[in-house]
Amino acid sequence: MMQNILIKPFITEKMTAVTEAMPNRYGFFVDVNANKIEIAKAIAKKFNVEVVAVNTVRYKGKVKTQFTKKGKFEGRKPKFKKAFITLKKDQVIDLFGQV
Repeated sequence: MMQNILIKPFITEKMTAVTEAMPNRYGFFVDVNANKIEIAKAIAKKFNVEVVAVNTVRYKGKVKTQFTKKGKFEGRKPKFKKAFITLKKDQVIDLFGQV
């Protein structure tokens, strides 16, 4: 179950700027049903670091509409959850070293 909690790192321009300002802060897409304790344990086990805080944000899936010659189609984008991790001072996660 532990490997299913972390989906992928959250890497955008804004998150990169946050990580440069606060080097011990990282973002991850996580399983929608995972709680903060499970997320902290998964990060600590995978990257061998000490987690100080976990903040989470849940997003609802948006409804998308497509108009075609055959008619109108509606669908939903999937819901997802982001976790923002704060590590103990002077600890880092090398996200690009594992590529």
